[in-house]
Order: sequence, then structure tokens, then C-alpha cells
Amino acid sequence: MTVTLRQATGHDLDALYRLEQVAFTGDRFSRRQLWHLLNRANAFTLVAESGDAERLLGYGTLLFRRGSRRARLYSFCVHPEARGSGLGRRLMEALEAEALAREVEVLGLEVRVDNPVALGLYRRMGFLPERWLGDYYEDGCAGWQMAKPLAVPEGAASAREG
Repeated sequence: MTVTLRQATGHDLDALYRLEQVAFTGDRFSRRQLWHLLNRANAFTLVAESGDAERLLGYGTLLFRRGSRRARLYSFCVHPEARGSGLGRRLMEALEAEALAREVEVLGLEVRVDNPVALGLYRRMGFLPERWLGDYYEDGCAGWQMAKPLAVPEGAASAREG
């Protein structure tokens, strides 16, 4: 199966909403929240699209704050049928590349403690726990706030300084 990564557009709203419904049992984004992320927020959403079925197999959204060198992985989702295929790693690598292109130095996220698959992916990608988040999710589940320092390309720092 061919999978293409591309920046999401407003036309992806319905597909993103359907993916949220399939992939999560709680803490789902509403259509209105997804619309805001796509159209108003200082955010970048990347989608993974199946070439053969023309459907979304995953997405990730980065939030940026003006004047900050830290970005937040605000949402990350892989369709249950695509889990274990390496798509999560591919999406994360592409999102990190986008963050680096925007000169982000630290990428942060929150993850449920009862999601060993996501925790494993984030650890393998170099994220480390920063803070325990008790009773963080709507069902009372705790979470971890995790962060990863991003390697700013050689010369980028000197170009900014000079």
C-alpha cells in the first residue's frame, strides 16, 4: 500500500473527524476543534493518506507559540488498521522535520500512561518523561508530559547569531 504524507487542508475535516472516531474511545476532538486547528490555530497538521483507498491512515498536529522555541505535538493518531506498519515513526519523523524547519528546539507532548504502544514509540523516538500528570484525561487516567530536544542543523544557530 502506498502512503503519502501531506499538509492537511480544510477539505480533510470530515476524514479527520472520522479518523478520530475510529482511533480513540475518549478525549476525541470535535468537528469544531478540528476546524479550528486547520483554519485558525498557529498549527501544522500532517496527514498520511492511503493512495489506493484515498483515506486517511493517520495524522499529527503540531502547535506553535509565537516567540517560543518549544512546540507541542497536540494530537497524533494512526488508524487501527495501520498500526505496527511503521507509519507512526514516519509521521513523527516528518513532524520533527517541520518543527526543525521552524527552528523549534524542543518538542513536547502528553501521553496516557495506559497507552504502551504510544509510550514505546515516543521513547524510541527520543522523548523523555518530564512531568507526571495525575488525573489528566477526561476519564481520570494519568499521563506523562514528555519532551525531546531537537538537533538544530549545523550553521543554523550561527546564521541566527550572525
